[in-house]
Amino acid sequence: CLLGFFIVSLLLLASCNNKIPDGAIKDFVQNFDYDKSFETTKKRYDNLKRIWKDKEIVIVEGEFSRLGLNNDLFDDAKSIERIICPASNAYNKYDEILSAIKKQSKKKMYILSLGPTATILADDLSKDGYHARDLGHIDIEYMWFNNRSTKKETVYGKFVNEVTDNGEIADIVDDNYKNQIIAVIKWFRSGD
Repeated sequence: CLLGFFIVSLLLLASCNNKIPDGAIKDFVQNFDYDKSFETTKKRYDNLKRIWKDKEIVIVEGEFSRLGLNNDLFDDAKSIERIICPASNAYNKYDEILSAIKKQSKKKMYILSLGPTATILADDLSKDGYHARDLGHIDIEYMWFNNRSTKKETVYGKFVNEVTDNGEIADIVDDNYKNQIIAVIKWFRSGD
């Protein structure tokens, strides 16, 4: 299977030089075929999770993205830290976000989920020697997969920009998640 070959090639590349081609993971997730058997798709996700296995990761995400919350996507990471950014218009805080990341070690892996801002951040950080990748909606896709969703739908406790009604997004009650937060970049509108 061509997709299987792609995944093996991606993992070999990652293990050989600790670099993953820009866009490779995003393409992998967006071109997934959920109509395949559950077990085949599960194996693909398991292979993908090997990329951050035993690594120190910093997740840079929008306020309501909450990557890995209520699932096991990043359970095999050595450690998880988080930089929480504005849920929308994050680019308006680009310099602040970049500064918060650059206070961290280049030895960590940076997983970005911050809309179009993440793509630019990944490029700028990679040029400066950081291992940073824009994973887009990987968490939401993984939740849909685990829930065996047949269409794009809301996910409890997370914002899903691909559905029209997210309802009320619940507060985080997970202390482990809260303890992973190392920085919060707020979006203040005039008058706030």
